Amino acid sequence: MRTIARETVFKIIFSTQFGGEADRGVRTALYRANKLTDEDVAYCERVLAVISEHSEQFGCLLDEHSASFPEKRIFPADKSIMFVALAEILYMDDIPDKVSLNEAANIASKYSSEKSASFITGVLSAICGGKNV
Repeated sequence: MRTIARETVFKIIFSTQFGGEADRGVRTALYRANKLTDEDVAYCERVLAVISEHSEQFGCLLDEHSASFPEKRIFPADKSIMFVALAEILYMDDIPDKVSLNEAANIASKYSSEKSASFITGVLSAICGGKNV
């Protein structure tokens, strides 16, 4: 199951919202602490690479699809959750969009708020609807 791997990537991305990139040691420590398999680590590294390469595009998409909340005003946890989901939705064809949306809502419910889960689902659904962005 990738739920723990997704939560691990979320934590890594969330930590970067406050001070730049997460170094290799931090990532490795989180991988070990969460007892990720080699397959899970490969998934995490893949998502992190996509986010690193496309974070500006993801920010623009959030600006475009989050009606009255510019990307800069989105709560860092919510932004981090959406970046993980956007990496999957836009660049990982082996993961169904529905799974990415559901996992994002679940992570938001666990680490953010009920309102955040609805907000995230709405924004991501809008992006999925116009996927050839």
